Amino acid sequence: MDSYFKRAVILLGEHSEEGTVGFILNKPTDMHLNDALEDFPPFDAPLYFGGPVQTDTIHFLHTLGQKLEGSKEILPGIFWGGDLEMLKLLIDTHQVTKNDIRFFAGYSGWEPQQLTEELKGHTWLISNCQKDFAFSEHPEELWGEVLKTMGSQYAILANFPDDPSLN
Repeated sequence: MDSYFKRAVILLGEHSEEGTVGFILNKPTDMHLNDALEDFPPFDAPLYFGGPVQTDTIHFLHTLGQKLEGSKEILPGIFWGGDLEMLKLLIDTHQVTKNDIRFFAGYSGWEPQQLTEELKGHTWLISNCQKDFAFSEHPEELWGEVLKTMGSQYAILANFPDDPSLN
């Protein structure tokens, strides 16, 4: 019921003995990238809330692959980070569209073993990520879409009201 994570769809970018990093895919903010970054070419891309850790930092997921040096493939066709100066050049020369990339203020993070313990306590539902989830054009519908892909036992939750007492 944590307000940060209630009905959040999180893509994990890294999970190791040192901890876990992920990004909330379905919480767009009212800001755009250029509202947060002054020294950046004009780019009409929404800024998403990636999580409550280091909200003064910007992270990005993309489909650019090796076109963006230094990026890390976290799932087939989904990459994290890369050379920011190269990204600026690609944007400035119109080689990137807002459908190719998603920007996040902050990230979701867990200390070593913290996420493992939360999973043992059934705090989270786990699903395989599809490329379409990471770059959904309708983030407000993403939570329900993901649940529907998980089978009939979860599909009922997709239509469950946010606050059942108001139903």
